[in-house]
Amino acid sequence: MYEIAIQNVTKRYDDQLALDNVSTRIEEGEVFGLLGPNGAGKTTLIHLICGLIGMDSGDILIGGRSMKKSPEELKAMIGYVPQDIVLFDSLSVKDNLEYFGRLYHLSGTRLKEKMQSASEITGLSDHLKQKVKKMSGGMKRRLNIACAIMHDPKILVLDEPTVGVDPQSRNHILESIRTMNRSEKMTILYTSHYMEEAEAICDRLMILDLGKELVQGTKKEIIRTITNETVVEILTERLPSGLTESFQEIPGVKKVSISEGKIHLIIDSSDHIVEKVVRLLSAREIKIRNLSVDNPTLETVFLSITGKALRD
Repeated sequence: MYEIAIQNVTKRYDDQLALDNVSTRIEEGEVFGLLGPNGAGKTTLIHLICGLIGMDSGDILIGGRSMKKSPEELKAMIGYVPQDIVLFDSLSVKDNLEYFGRLYHLSGTRLKEKMQSASEITGLSDHLKQKVKKMSGGMKRRLNIACAIMHDPKILVLDEPTVGVDPQSRNHILESIRTMNRSEKMTILYTSHYMEEAEAICDRLMILDLGKELVQGTKKEIIRTITNETVVEILTERLPSGLTESFQEIPGVKKVSISEGKIHLIIDSSDHIVEKVVRLLSAREIKIRNLSVDNPTLETVFLSITGKALRD
């Protein structure tokens, strides 16, 4: 059993509280999503799970064993893909894989087998001789993942592995994650700034903000927390100042966010509130180009409980 139990974990950096009594359980063989805006505490939690930093209180158990008591044994079970590219630019794909394999004491036939397996999973089999410095950002991220799985980890931790990559590489990375989870039975902890990715590959999710756990569960369970709410998206010809405050004064308007030239409202499910919103815009002579009213989505929940978009 390689389930991860996070038990009342708290972490401070000097006077800053990064994680505040966070608890969750990641089941063996599932893909668990960790979502939150910048500064939520996601990377801190990942570093704790990987044994890279120590916690102030609480504990993390992997397969029932404490990270505090058996850090070296447990870290050997984990593959970690950080946000930043960690590769040797002057070496080839093959040389990078071999280097990271030897770090895990692989040699001979076993090393060659793992190099072949990791390159096949990440779609790099035809690029083994290519120098890293000549590769695209997406290819480098795929190699980052390949290096992290050279030692056949039971748990793979990916910290925003698709940031800045092209659509083709993004799709390949997501498919690689599905393959490792299904075929290799690998437990995966995944963070992303892209909600559609989390929705597509995660079995369960937890949303963090300001170091606190806000909600966790399956997608359906999380959406169910705001079933009496509706999301309204409005595109207007102009966005004058003071709109946020004006919307907040309307009874039944719970959240207001203006981003990418659009107005996003989370309201109580009522046609009368939409009418009041339209009248407010009309009174300020703001022409509506498009208005949509939808049921809650995972993005809606995130905005509702954090007051921020995922990329904020």
